[in-house]
Amino acid sequence: MKISKGRCRSNGEGLVVVIILLALIGVGVWWLHSHKKAMDHDARVFGREVINQLAVNHDVDFFANNLGPQARLNYPPSQLGLLRNQFNQIGVPQTPIKIDEDVQFTSHFFEPKGYFTAHLLYPTGGATMQIAVSHPVSKWQIDDMTFLVDRAPH
Repeated sequence: MKISKGRCRSNGEGLVVVIILLALIGVGVWWLHSHKKAMDHDARVFGREVINQLAVNHDVDFFANNLGPQARLNYPPSQLGLLRNQFNQIGVPQTPIKIDEDVQFTSHFFEPKGYFTAHLLYPTGGATMQIAVSHPVSKWQIDDMTFLVDRAPH
C-alpha cells in the first residue's frame, strides 16, 4: 500500500508542476501579445504627434530632439533651419490630416517600426510628408522624414 500511495503522490506533484508550467507559458504569451499591442498603439500616437508637431505647429525643435542617430546626421542644424523656413512659408494645412499608418515588427513581438504618410492640404496646394519611426532601445525615435510639395501643372 505504501508504494501505491507514493506513486499517487508523485503523479499529483507532477500534475501540479505541469499546471504551473502551463500557467507560466500562458502568462508569457499574454504578456507578449499585450506588449505588441501597446507598442503598436504607442507607435501610432508618436507618428501622429510628429506629423502634427511639424506640419501644424512647425516645431522643428521637437523633430530635432527625437531624431535617431542616422537621422541626426541627415538633418544637421543648417538643414533644420531650412526645414523650419519651408514649414513657415507653406503655412498650416487643413485639419484633420489624412494619415496612412503602417506599423510592423522586425521580429514577431519586438523591434517595432512605423511608417506614416500624411496627405496635407494647404491653401496653395497639396503636400506629402512621410516619416519612419522606430523604438530600438528606450524611446521612440524618428529615423527618416521626407516632405514633398505637390507642384501645380504648368
